[in-house]
Amino acid sequence: MPEVTLKSARFRAEREASWRELERLVGAFEARGPRSLSAAELNRLPALYRGVVSSLSVARAISLDKNLLAYLTALAGRAYLCVYGSKRRAGEAIADFFRRGFPRAVRRHAAPVAVAMGLMLLGMATGYRLTVADPERYYDLVDSRLAAGRDPAASTAELRAALYGGQDFGNDLLGAFSAFLATHNAQIGILCFALGAAAGAPVVYLLFENGLMLGAMGALYGSRGLGAEFWAWALPHGVTELTAVALCGAAGLSLGGALLFPGRHTRLQALASRGREAALLVAGAVAMLFVAAVIEGVFRQRVHDPAWRWLVAAASLGLWIWYFLFAGRAAAWPESAAAPAAALGSWAAGAGG
Repeated sequence: MPEVTLKSARFRAEREASWRELERLVGAFEARGPRSLSAAELNRLPALYRGVVSSLSVARAISLDKNLLAYLTALAGRAYLCVYGSKRRAGEAIADFFRRGFPRAVRRHAAPVAVAMGLMLLGMATGYRLTVADPERYYDLVDSRLAAGRDPAASTAELRAALYGGQDFGNDLLGAFSAFLATHNAQIGILCFALGAAAGAPVVYLLFENGLMLGAMGALYGSRGLGAEFWAWALPHGVTELTAVALCGAAGLSLGGALLFPGRHTRLQALASRGREAALLVAGAVAMLFVAAVIEGVFRQRVHDPAWRWLVAAASLGLWIWYFLFAGRAAAWPESAAAPAAALGSWAAGAGG
């Protein structure tokens, strides 16, 4: 027993300073988060954690006293959560996602996003040309529920009233149509993501079809001299809404690519890996659909001046372009939590800079 006590005392004396330092850093981390530590302290935290794990392993191997073992076990557990666990509050995590995670995910998926956008634009151009060439094709391209009476049989006055909430198409009907349009686009976006696992083919069809309908409706209004007013009506919320649909389509195309071209992984592994990345696009797209609904429900229903509508549409387009191209580029926080120790080092470097 005296030999064990002496061995325990020597063991503690040689290593206790590092344990106390780790305990201090862990206490500060737990109380105020990683930003409460300096760059040097964040860099040192993983090394101290590995040191206490090593000490715990040795202590168990040479059967030191139970109190020391209990202390080291508790300290190692607390340090593990600091090094490998997330200590951010939910609000901080959400804010970080929109400041950094979402735009970075869009940039990482630039190719499928461009393809999804291209498919919708191609559909719009095709729908426009088909309807201009033969107005009767409008009925084949536009769902009757989506048209809600806005078809070649409607008079020009009725079509104009639909844009401004006139007496023939009252505000209640206009609101119902707008709600249906938003719901339709949200469903298309979700389907695009869900059907991505079917090799991506249904995604191509859904994106193209969505563009067909919008192009056909644009052609109908253009044939009555209301083209500019129609696009001023559609784009203030449509820029955001259609971009969100394209992002969901890009997520679906990414899943389809993983299924067709899994690389050195199995298809199931490739789908799981791509699915986690694609889910970031869908999460951001859902928030964009909410923004579009606010623009639709608040701004467009109250502002009828086409000039103001065009201004909001242009501002929305410029804002999203800037956000997806530049947001999150200079951030110090890491994009991935796959290597927590390395993440701490990145945080430290950012704090030091």
